[in-house]
Amino acid sequence: MAAGRPAPRKMRWLRLGLETYVSLPLFTLVLLGVIWTATLHFIRNERTAAQEAARDSVNELLDTYEAQMARNLNGIDQTLKLIKYASERKGATAALPELAQEGLLPPALVFAVSIADASGRIVASNPASPEQTVAGQGYFEYHRQRDTGQAYVAETQRDTARNDWHIHFTRRLNGPDGQFAGVAILEVDPSYFTSGYERSRQGDHGLLAIAGTDGVVRTARIGERTSWGQLLDLAALQQASGLPRTTLLDGVHRYTAMRTLRTYGLAVVVGLAEAEQMAAFDARRVTHLWEAGTASAVLLILVALVWIWSWQGAKARRRVRRAQETYAAASEANLDAFFVLRAVYDKDQRITDFRIVSTNTRAELMTARSKEQMRNSTLLQWLPRARETGMFDTLCRIAAKGGVHQEEWHNDMPEFRAEWLHWQVVGVERGAVAILRDITESKRDAERIFHMAQHDALTGLPNRNLIGDRIEQSILHAERERQEVMVAFVDLDSFKLVNDTLGHTAGDELLKTVASRMVDCVRKSDTVGRFGGDEFVLVLPQSDADDTDRAVLLEKILAAVVRPVVLDGQEVQVSCSIGAAIYPRDGGNRDTLMMNADAAMYRAKEMGKNNCQFYAHEMNASLEEKLALMEGLRRAVDENQLRLLYQPKVDLATGRVFGVEALVRWQHPERGMVRPDVFIPLAEESGMIVAIGEWVLREACRQARRWQDAGLPPIGMSVNVSPRQFDDPRLVKRVAAALAEAGLDARWLELEVTESLIMRDVQQAVDKMRELETMNIALSIDDFGTGYSSLAALKSFPISRLKIDKSFVRDLAHSADDQAIARAIISLSHQLQMRVIAEGVETEQQRDFLVQYGCDEMQGYLFSKPVPPEEIEAMLA
Repeated sequence: MAAGRPAPRKMRWLRLGLETYVSLPLFTLVLLGVIWTATLHFIRNERTAAQEAARDSVNELLDTYEAQMARNLNGIDQTLKLIKYASERKGATAALPELAQEGLLPPALVFAVSIADASGRIVASNPASPEQTVAGQGYFEYHRQRDTGQAYVAETQRDTARNDWHIHFTRRLNGPDGQFAGVAILEVDPSYFTSGYERSRQGDHGLLAIAGTDGVVRTARIGERTSWGQLLDLAALQQASGLPRTTLLDGVHRYTAMRTLRTYGLAVVVGLAEAEQMAAFDARRVTHLWEAGTASAVLLILVALVWIWSWQGAKARRRVRRAQETYAAASEANLDAFFVLRAVYDKDQRITDFRIVSTNTRAELMTARSKEQMRNSTLLQWLPRARETGMFDTLCRIAAKGGVHQEEWHNDMPEFRAEWLHWQVVGVERGAVAILRDITESKRDAERIFHMAQHDALTGLPNRNLIGDRIEQSILHAERERQEVMVAFVDLDSFKLVNDTLGHTAGDELLKTVASRMVDCVRKSDTVGRFGGDEFVLVLPQSDADDTDRAVLLEKILAAVVRPVVLDGQEVQVSCSIGAAIYPRDGGNRDTLMMNADAAMYRAKEMGKNNCQFYAHEMNASLEEKLALMEGLRRAVDENQLRLLYQPKVDLATGRVFGVEALVRWQHPERGMVRPDVFIPLAEESGMIVAIGEWVLREACRQARRWQDAGLPPIGMSVNVSPRQFDDPRLVKRVAAALAEAGLDARWLELEVTESLIMRDVQQAVDKMRELETMNIALSIDDFGTGYSSLAALKSFPISRLKIDKSFVRDLAHSADDQAIARAIISLSHQLQMRVIAEGVETEQQRDFLVQYGCDEMQGYLFSKPVPPEEIEAMLA
């Protein structure tokens, strides 16, 4: 089969190439190519001819101008020779009159003749001129210093006698002894040499010029303008003779030619402007392009009309071919079973059966019958139950009236190998087409998706949506049957601690175990659902139970949950707090029951956890109180209701105050001072602790700086960091910003973190603490001894101070256990090169014990309670 595939592909390409709508554009492109190739070739030839003609013209002009200049220069030189001869024979003063008498001087209107003696003084001139000297002129010095026997052509210049510009032609005069006797001078107007300029031949920008071999122009004419004194690159002109180049005289591009008159040390230069020489060609080129463009446009219009006609015909043929190919593809490649049915009529033109005309491969797989077997039977022969199921009636209706019918049905006919089928019937002439699709897998997938949407992925229990639906259904049933429904909220105690210390995988295993135990404690008709996180909900329809029976059931659940669970080889024990609400006593709808059960659960938490509480009306007041406090807390930062108090830290050896701890207080506008143990947990729960913590950090840094600015000795400022603050990836940047804003040196700031906080993710905590340490910020562990630190972890922390929790300090005077813990912490700190501070010191006995066993520092009411910043100033002063 693989070897035979290229042949159909070649046939398709051949058939496509024979289509007029394909070949016509290709032929048109060829014609356009011929038209434009010929046009451009003709234009190129004409351009070459025009350029050759321009070069011939400039060379012809050069020949003419050279001959003219040679005649003029020879005449001037002959005149100079006569003057030289006469001067050397008759003397300078007699020479010009004699030549004038003989008619040998050139006309005075064009030429001025003069003779200078050896000192440069003009001794004779024609026409007469005032007395003057040419001793400083370049041509005079030239002849005085050398005797070349040749005429010298000076640059175009003025002299004192004549204000107009002239070209000076000169020859040396010698005395009888052969020594320098003066100079014969003939002055000519520069325009004399360019008077032969013809606009009809040279245009408005033609060029005639004479330049010395030094490159300085003696005279140049471009159009009607004559100039002199410019500098020409004669070498470049010689190299590019006859070729177009830009002339430095005016920047015009010209065909330029040059030839040197060596006898006189001059060069003649001619030029014809390229634009003027090529103007006729440019006009013809535009004409040729218009002709080619017009021919192309006419060709394209004609081809477009023919192409549209051929395209319409090709589309019609393609529709027929596509219909044929579509039928073949639909019948063979389609994933659905395809049946073409032709109606069988009786003598009254009623449909009595359908003959199977055609099927596809998918139909063979679905029915386990070959195409040949299907074509040799009718519908009712193959499916006798088609009349019972309504299939036959549907086919008859669609075949008679046309249209489309589709539906899904659960299959119970053994002739089809599918549990669920979707079929679509389309009416065609004298029959119908039936398309069947096996939708068994999609039905099962839908059921799985529906189950996933209604159940928790981890525990398999009903999720929040299904719990709400179960509660509503139970309420409706209880209302009809005059029964009650108990809704209970179950929240695991200390689950977060397990999750943080053992990891999320262990936490997930604990949730699944607890869920399984609660399911075992209730009936099959009851609902145990996971509300989210570590919260579960029980929905228990009850007919004749009282609170005593309900309490027994809830105690059973408490006992089941509290049983130890082995996670990763470690035995873990958690408890739960349960709150219950009863329908209709505690609420008549789902939302009220759930809210009241939640309030009862929070009451169980407040009463020490690991207990169950039934809802009572006063619980709502407590919940409303909590919500009011949380709402007020959101405004506390913005409305400046927070205050900072500072508790001194004292060195036990010297009694000196070396630092303070910043402690936040809430001055509520209506409730007065709110205790930290009331609003700090609310701030943690609502997330406001991040904003509050950042305010405390900034205000504490500013206060430390204010004390220093007041001239007080610098002291350390300790600020507590909450778990949410520590988890903030921007913590380091926030600390740096607070220090920069206050202008406080980092060494006066100490951050206190709790032991349990850093033990949640030791490596992450160490990395963040290292960043702070590099900023020269001191770090200490607060409430040490209440967490789960290991010595291995402790020695890796970049900390400088441990704080003994006040729970160990409180009973130091009479508790041997607390004394042992305190001694161990002090010893451990000193071994790890850390200082140790005890908080909550309130008695002399506590202080004496701490001093006896080497504690470094203390803070507590024995020295001072937390006080406003003014009192700290008094202490330091």
